[in-house]
Amino acid sequence: MSGIGTWVWVAASAASIGSAAPEPGSVTPAIAASAAAAQSSAYGWDTYKVRLAALARLQGVRESTIQTNVPALSVNERVIDLERTEPVAHSSGGVVGALAPYLRVHVTRSLITRGRDNYSEHYNALRRIEARYGVDPAVLMSIWGMETSYGTVTGSTDLLQALASLGYYGRRRQMFENEFVDALKLIDLGVPRYRLKGSWAGATGYPQFMPSVALRLRADGDGDGYADIWANELDGLASIAAYLRDAGWKPNSPWGIPVRTPPNLNRYAIVSRITAPRCPQVHRRLSRWLSMREWRAMGVTPLGRSLSDNEMASLIEPDGPNKTAYLLTTNYRSVLDYNCSNFYAISVGVLADAIARR
Repeated sequence: MSGIGTWVWVAASAASIGSAAPEPGSVTPAIAASAAAAQSSAYGWDTYKVRLAALARLQGVRESTIQTNVPALSVNERVIDLERTEPVAHSSGGVVGALAPYLRVHVTRSLITRGRDNYSEHYNALRRIEARYGVDPAVLMSIWGMETSYGTVTGSTDLLQALASLGYYGRRRQMFENEFVDALKLIDLGVPRYRLKGSWAGATGYPQFMPSVALRLRADGDGDGYADIWANELDGLASIAAYLRDAGWKPNSPWGIPVRTPPNLNRYAIVSRITAPRCPQVHRRLSRWLSMREWRAMGVTPLGRSLSDNEMASLIEPDGPNKTAYLLTTNYRSVLDYNCSNFYAISVGVLADAIARR
């Protein structure tokens, strides 16, 4: 089935191929890999590409885009190997290491210095973006630094090949198939194929958006009428701001503050009884919501700046009781939506504060 004519002829039959199995919820990588191998064996690679073409047609992708980009795709064994060893999220959360070593690696002197330089260079534009989206410019700069080292490491993997290969492997087939089709939609909108490079799992551009997010939230940051998150720094920063606003960012509120907890803090009384719908093992480490006034009455003391008395916040003690602690606002949850890891979100906040010299 290597010829284009054969592709067009066979495409109609692809719609009858069964829909992908849902992503496993909480299984070991070994079991997930075995299940994925069983799924992928149901298709040969050429047959699977026919399936991808059919899925794209069903979602309105132009035939010319399909024929130009799908038939010649080959399997990327490297991304399959990486997916095979990537842990599936567990409901238990597992063992988490210490925060300080993570911060040393992810909040470096280089990132701080270059973040300050970029902040100064783009200061006026960042203020315009802040006026439009309400997001702290230092947080935008921090996420840009964390994700791509200020645009120097955006990934060189071909997205279509990677997403098709990951869908073929099958462990998270539905997700990667959807992202593959959305990448084709970006091409339909005029994004050249050579721009669609990124991480092995499909994140692309300065903000490291998946194609579905790029379709929905990429933004024009310099006013030229086009949102180019692959080559325009201001568009990348505005797109991060659009994402955070969409995730619930509240203007004029910090992400959180470092605090000292009292030795006699009743931690049982502040346990959250809510199960988060997304990555609950991450949110489980956060306390229930209390106002800053209530936290202060319990003996929780800010180390530096504080929150307003009525600001609602939750407590995290990433290394356990009586060690490092932060009170976190709803804006912290917006950063978690960007990357659902407490260590990542804390690092974004710490780096942002260092860039802004807070």
